[in-house]
Amino acid sequence: MSVLTGSSILITGGTGSFGKEFIRYALARLAPRRLVVFSRDELKQYEARQRFGDDERLRWFIGDVRDRDRLLRAMHGIDHVVHAAALKQVDTAEYNPFEYVRTNVAGSQNVVEAAIDAGVRKVVALSTDKASSPINLYGATKLVADKLFVSANHYAAGHPTRFAVVRYGNVVGSRGSVVPFFQRLAKEGGSIPLTDKRMTRFWITLPQAVRFVVESFDMMQGGELYVPRIPSMRLTDLAEALAPDSPTYEIGIRPGEKLHEEMIAPDDGRRTLRLADRYVVLPTIATWGYVPPQAGETLPEGFSYRSDGNDQWLTVAQLREMVAAGS
Repeated sequence: MSVLTGSSILITGGTGSFGKEFIRYALARLAPRRLVVFSRDELKQYEARQRFGDDERLRWFIGDVRDRDRLLRAMHGIDHVVHAAALKQVDTAEYNPFEYVRTNVAGSQNVVEAAIDAGVRKVVALSTDKASSPINLYGATKLVADKLFVSANHYAAGHPTRFAVVRYGNVVGSRGSVVPFFQRLAKEGGSIPLTDKRMTRFWITLPQAVRFVVESFDMMQGGELYVPRIPSMRLTDLAEALAPDSPTYEIGIRPGEKLHEEMIAPDDGRRTLRLADRYVVLPTIATWGYVPPQAGETLPEGFSYRSDGNDQWLTVAQLREMVAAGS
């Protein structure tokens, strides 16, 4: 039984790819007393309502994380919050930087303050591999958001609310994924554009991501940054899995894109513990009384967690299975 079982839960960005999978899982497995879906797009909420029907446990709130008052109203009586709302497109961020700051940074601070004022017990924020050693605006805003949520435990120390962060890599089948793009080109008989044939990425499915977040609620004391131990894949293998008969060509790395992704930087590796299924990056200062997990294994000097240095790799056959399972 999870700490979330039978509780009132709110998810920001609840009509995104992760949000809809979380709703499905929560209704089926967590028996929530109430599940509040908070998002700003009325069309996506309408489509989600059609998908989940008239389940009496669901509440639908139109709102933007930029609006602290609306968040506070939505969090009334809420026990736990999943913060999934964000602007995420790397190239769009470079053209609209302050919009990303307003949503990903200021919006995250609004979630923190509303959660404390509403007496929420636990909050888990979703991060991204691009927040580690960021080279683009999107990653930089998510790194700031990560810091805000970890540091929020300092000034929530006299309150019951605790905050943690979950960081994972590319999600199979999420909106914006390269998978449907490659599949469409293969169906049309076109060539497959690859940014760089050396490129590697971390890879996780939506159900895996949701389970990892739920388990993090159960483990957290507040201040942790949890990173799942997940496999990497080569971009060339993904192209082979999705379009085996299509030729490929290189187009070059796009602005703000990395050749290999990183989820834990070397300087963060010094305060990281390895558990069975995850890494835990410990808070630098923990005035709220954080106690590191006793089962954690310390890591060697210079440790970093990068997609090209991973000890787990997906084969072409495994990539096909994952894509099929997520379709």
